[in-house]
Amino acid sequence: MKQSDYEKFMGKAIEACEKSIERGQTPFGCVIVKGGKIIARAHNTVVYYNDPTAHAEVNAIRLAGKKLKSVHLKDCILFSSCEPCPMCFSAAHWANVKEVVYAATIEDAESLGFRELRIHNKDFSKKGSKIKLVPEILRKEAIKVMKKWKGKPY
Repeated sequence: MKQSDYEKFMGKAIEACEKSIERGQTPFGCVIVKGGKIIARAHNTVVYYNDPTAHAEVNAIRLAGKKLKSVHLKDCILFSSCEPCPMCFSAAHWANVKEVVYAATIEDAESLGFRELRIHNKDFSKKGSKIKLVPEILRKEAIKVMKKWKGKPY
């Protein structure tokens, strides 16, 4: 995948992040791509559903699985507006996602007030995950959108 493709799809994840904020949710968005096409798009719905597992990445993985009628997303790339938390990265691992691309970092989310676990995605590679990581694509753009949320109650 070319740099311009990474940026195009990350832009869509950041748009989902913005939609999340507009809908009163926390500022995270995700798209899943297969064969150069978006097959799933989601944002956080934690507050809406009172479900701490309803992160953008988990929601997108669920949608992609339904669309593909499979729990295996082996030829898929997950684009997240922020470095996935341990739960979301683990879900991507179990789904056999081949690549995780993210914009903002765990530290960026933490600076906005999120209680992040400082377990970086690269740490999972050291423990056996074979997911390819592509960090900090459109990071500044994602942070700018995420800052629109800062201070809002959830």
